[in-house]
Amino acid sequence: MIIGFDGKRAVANFTGLGNYSRFVIGALNTKFQDLQYKVFAPKQKENHEFNTLLQANTSDHYPQNKIAKTLPALWRSKLILNDLRKEKIDIYHGLSGELPFGISKTGIKSVVTIHDLIFRHYPQYYKPIDRTIYDYKFRRACHEADKIIAVSDCTKRDIIKFYGIPEEKISTIYQGCHPNFKAEPDSKLINEVKSIYNLPERYIACVGTVEERKNLLLVAKAMAYLPKDIHLIAVGRKTAYAKEVEDFCDKKGLSDRVRIIEGVPFKYLPSIYHGAELFAYPSRFEGFGIPIIEAISAGLTGVAATGSCLEEAGGDGVVYVNPNSVEECAAALNHLLSDNEYKQSLTIKGKEYIKRFSPDTIAKEIMELYKSL
Repeated sequence: MIIGFDGKRAVANFTGLGNYSRFVIGALNTKFQDLQYKVFAPKQKENHEFNTLLQANTSDHYPQNKIAKTLPALWRSKLILNDLRKEKIDIYHGLSGELPFGISKTGIKSVVTIHDLIFRHYPQYYKPIDRTIYDYKFRRACHEADKIIAVSDCTKRDIIKFYGIPEEKISTIYQGCHPNFKAEPDSKLINEVKSIYNLPERYIACVGTVEERKNLLLVAKAMAYLPKDIHLIAVGRKTAYAKEVEDFCDKKGLSDRVRIIEGVPFKYLPSIYHGAELFAYPSRFEGFGIPIIEAISAGLTGVAATGSCLEEAGGDGVVYVNPNSVEECAAALNHLLSDNEYKQSLTIKGKEYIKRFSPDTIAKEIMELYKSL
């Protein structure tokens, strides 16, 4: 069996969909080494994480003719079908919600992963043109695919609700995180990272784009009710919402305890988790919530929000609060900060829970789905 992948994100993205794509490819080509994997991407880009996946059973493929090179988007959405036939692909997996037009007519079986339909729940966070494009691409891919992977039961329910897809066509298969997060903490590297970013002795880590949906302001407001030596370190790209958080902290005298750091290289991210006391992920809505798994893998427990799928990511190893309640958030964080036995019990439960997100387990589930085709 020869498996083809849409590798655009695997090659070009260094977070989010890129991490998922590389995780799936790496899990499969390690667990099932007797198969061939071919990754198709519209443009080549220097990416060390992706290059480590290329081995005897895994190769990368890019547009070859002049038209395809000139119009990479057209190649990815249509012209790629010629390359898939040429490479004798048996199953093509769209790892980021898209499939080439007409693949259902080629005889090549197809699978598409849908990560979330957040834009249907919170349209105000997206430009109208982006909503239209996402909705068209995802709806079409869901109807054309032979099988759909939803990264959570929450996303599965949304696919059924918004696109009218039969439940039996959709499989919930979770995702995991990079092994670096669960590696033994490197005290030297942790101290180096603390020095580089001037991190405080005690802090709560919050990782993710600083945008309204992620709800960082909830934790910033809760900081007024936490011990004065506790800081909040948010790591992620700033949007206009970041200024709202910073203005609030200025007004309430919390600026010396709340900090947003942009541009942190991936190699330093595990150390930021390892150096933290707790994590917070109060997002109003997610397709899955991979930062929760990263944090738990790094030995943390913390607080997340109810309302979407975050309970699926953290299980009973995390405290869940109303994303609109500062009081609940502050109370949960204070309980964790003041009761070490309670905190440790959640940490142990979390580590046990996330075993289901191991590369081995996920590779087996995806391969079973492939073989069903």
